[in-house]
Amino acid sequence: MKLFDRKTSARAAASAAREAAHRAGFGVAARDHLRAVLAPHAGKVLAGYMPMRSEIDPLPVMTAHQGPVCVPVIVARDTALRFREWRVDAPMVRGTFGALVPEDGDWLVPQVLIVPLLAFDARGFRLGYGGGFYDRTLEVLRAQGPVLAVGFAYAAQELPEVPIEAVDQPLDIIVTEEGVRRFR
Repeated sequence: MKLFDRKTSARAAASAAREAAHRAGFGVAARDHLRAVLAPHAGKVLAGYMPMRSEIDPLPVMTAHQGPVCVPVIVARDTALRFREWRVDAPMVRGTFGALVPEDGDWLVPQVLIVPLLAFDARGFRLGYGGGFYDRTLEVLRAQGPVLAVGFAYAAQELPEVPIEAVDQPLDIIVTEEGVRRFR
């Protein structure tokens, strides 16, 4: 089976598993684990995300972070993400692919990222929606210095093996309702 077909199949299976876990309400326990992982990083610039569809919701953790918080903005195809400062009361607009982004605000460079995903595996690789934005972003940020990439998901989103390419960037940590797994 071709890589494209393997990724398409994996995305479909992971999306269904995520939807079921989302309906079951497993996000609360996962957020508690995420808070614990992020606690030592108070004061650092944290990138979160605005949840879409059945993505696990990081907003309570982002709100509680002691330091600047930003969210990703897609500026163009085949480029790294940029990150705009986010506050609870920030005016939001629909960005590319429908994600909410701050209407204005400073551009920040994150030191810690909460990364959304469709699937992950025991090696720390993730499968996203197929645009490659987080892979390009992590490559750029890691070339500039230390950065912590924390995948945030439901345990049901784990696959035996995520199909990967040479450009795919692994995560440092995966946080689910079942706990924390460190890879690097």
